[in-house]
Amino acid sequence: MPDRRPGMPYEVKRDYVGYGANPPDPQWPGGARLAVNFVINYEEGSEPSIQNGEAHTETGHTESHGGAPIPKGRDLAAEGMFEYGSRVGFWRLHRLFQERGLPVTIFACALALEQNPEAAAAIRAAGYDICCHGWRWVKHYELSEAEEREHIARAVTSLERTLGRKPDGWYCRYSPSVNTRRLVNEHGGFLYDSDYYGEELPFWVTVEGKGHLVVPYSLTNNDGKYNMQTGNAEQWFGFVRDAFDMLYEEGARTPKMMSVGLHMRLIGHPARAAGLKRLLDHMMQRRDVWIAKRVDIARHWMATHPYPGKGLNE
Repeated sequence: MPDRRPGMPYEVKRDYVGYGANPPDPQWPGGARLAVNFVINYEEGSEPSIQNGEAHTETGHTESHGGAPIPKGRDLAAEGMFEYGSRVGFWRLHRLFQERGLPVTIFACALALEQNPEAAAAIRAAGYDICCHGWRWVKHYELSEAEEREHIARAVTSLERTLGRKPDGWYCRYSPSVNTRRLVNEHGGFLYDSDYYGEELPFWVTVEGKGHLVVPYSLTNNDGKYNMQTGNAEQWFGFVRDAFDMLYEEGARTPKMMSVGLHMRLIGHPARAAGLKRLLDHMMQRRDVWIAKRVDIARHWMATHPYPGKGLNE
């Protein structure tokens, strides 16, 4: 049991055991075997750029990913690839989900949504839930505690202004700092964070004497695969479909959660969006699957498995 003496700050603890061989039954609505959450990472307009004070133009998750950035001055090619995501990719993904009446979670970089009021209005109208993806696309582990605290507050204020409400959750663009979870908890108003990749079910931790819910995310079932070994939509569809089918089969005994991460400038291109279309239609053929907002998964867990007074690894 971690030391809970007054004044002892929260410390991120490593846990190699988790739920172990007997994970809890999440009791998903309708007796679903699997809860699936789709995430659109809305980042375009918040990335490192010359205009925003960085020394380089970001190329991550673009057609030039892995290429050497221009060492001095603007990389206009990379800028256009980011702009494609907000100008075109967002609307293609939005249509795919709206046509099927499926919910989406937006991992929202606050500055990015300030750049596109039309997209912000569409997100509001669709009722997508919002998980704050930071104020800027920066490395939180390089910020001082005071700087990180300011970034969290600034992000929440910005999203409340552009979307009309505060975000439900938090997720860093890069790895979080050792202070992030404590500062998110300190700021208040968040139901959960998703800064964790080592689990397939939500779980509780204790932060400064309070229960804090972690809804884990995945970089595996993610369109980032297009920057690695995956070459086309059929390969991506096959990979994520296999994950879904395996979890669905296991769900007859031990229901789990599945996150699918999307980036507008990546899977928003037609040749890749075709794989997403196949995946959505494949999942919708199963009746006992709960395709849900991330906030609904968090609220369900809070109601069904309330904070036990100590975290999973405590």
